[in-house]
Amino acid sequence: MGRAMKTRTEIDSLGSMDVPASAYYGAQTARAVENFPISGLKPHPVFVWAVVIIKKCAARANMSTGRLPEKLGAAIVAAADEILAGEKADQFVVDPFQAGAGTSHNMNVNEVLANRALELLGHQRGDFSILHPNDHVNMAQSTNDVIPTAIRLASLEMLDPLLEGLEGLESALAEKSQEFDHILKSGRTHLQDAVPIRMGQEFGAYAAAVRKNREGLEACIPDLLEMGIGGTAVGTGLNAEPAYITAIIEELVVATGFPLVASVDLFEAMQNMDPFLALSSALRRTAVNLGRIANDLRLLASGPRTGLDEIRLPAIQPGSSIMPGKINPSMAEMTNMVCFQVMGCDQTIMLAAQAGQLELNVMMPLIAWNLTFSMELLKNCVQKFTESCISGISANEGRCRRYLDDSLGLVTVLAPYIGYNASAAIAKESVVSGRSIREIVLEQGLMAVEELDSIMQPEHLTEPGLPKQ
Repeated sequence: MGRAMKTRTEIDSLGSMDVPASAYYGAQTARAVENFPISGLKPHPVFVWAVVIIKKCAARANMSTGRLPEKLGAAIVAAADEILAGEKADQFVVDPFQAGAGTSHNMNVNEVLANRALELLGHQRGDFSILHPNDHVNMAQSTNDVIPTAIRLASLEMLDPLLEGLEGLESALAEKSQEFDHILKSGRTHLQDAVPIRMGQEFGAYAAAVRKNREGLEACIPDLLEMGIGGTAVGTGLNAEPAYITAIIEELVVATGFPLVASVDLFEAMQNMDPFLALSSALRRTAVNLGRIANDLRLLASGPRTGLDEIRLPAIQPGSSIMPGKINPSMAEMTNMVCFQVMGCDQTIMLAAQAGQLELNVMMPLIAWNLTFSMELLKNCVQKFTESCISGISANEGRCRRYLDDSLGLVTVLAPYIGYNASAAIAKESVVSGRSIREIVLEQGLMAVEELDSIMQPEHLTEPGLPKQ
């Protein structure tokens, strides 16, 4: 038999509740742990950071209005600073799949801060007659304005490294565009031969797509900067003085460094999940493009003997437990998996955003978890995809040239000179006979050697206009 866990008893509005003696959280958190053993997941650390920093700023704002005694407020701020420095991270234990709106998570933070503040004041954990999770840590707040504010702050905090990573990916693709710009190859549409293209042009298009995705994410920032904190329960600001509402925004600006502003409509800021839906949509768009690029790289690197083999991806690990020497496009495959997951998270966020009712969206914990999870996945994925795949790509120039010389797409250049139907007939004959387009054109006397050689130079076929003669 194992040794029984030591507990202490705390009391909330439902009565007494046993809490692990070593825990800094209290009765409401213990109830949530008991009620919601759903996924085994925990809140993202940045989301915890966001709620804690709101509590710290709220305490400072409430002290500035004179409502919160300086001694208690200073203890709450000191406790918050410890957590913001990385202490007691294991005390935030509520499953993301919890009661609506995020009350359980909000109270988890309130209780941890209250109990640590009590210790700093020389009192026992749970002695809430001195300093109370609701009355003091949650003063002038509601879960309903804390949680959407925290999602905004967490999103802003996580955007910076993601945007930096995307800028690095864009730069790496642009460098490959320059490196490969001299390499001529066959274009492909419908996975069939098409007119020539330079490999540098392909990679330049990837860089441009990533740039547009990065700009799409940046466009989400202004709406995320609008804070609804101070609306309390339904947006009216009940139990929050106007001076507090002004002060907490000012405190948050100082604490986070973000140019935050108060929402002009606290009701809308509480009810409407549009800023998170827009960010999630921009993340999905980014995932769609990253997945598409990863697919192209897998296809272009297929082989090496029985595939396209136009590029070589860095070998980062053995590719098979049974086939010696096999190397797989592992980083591109990982990227695909991440992109699928982000797309799924976006669908969840969309459903949760439209499920809001009247003055509140109770699905905010689901939005918070899926949004932070998506941003964490993409940040890590983009960094590894850039470092361990894109930066190490090399081109197989010989294979590219052989495909180009054999491509039926070259017949397109003849259309302005001999007509579409005659060109199509040549292509058909080339497929049936296996002979080259050049050979058939000369055999049929459709062009002189000099004219044909002049217009069929692939170097002239990758820029606008008719082939040079």
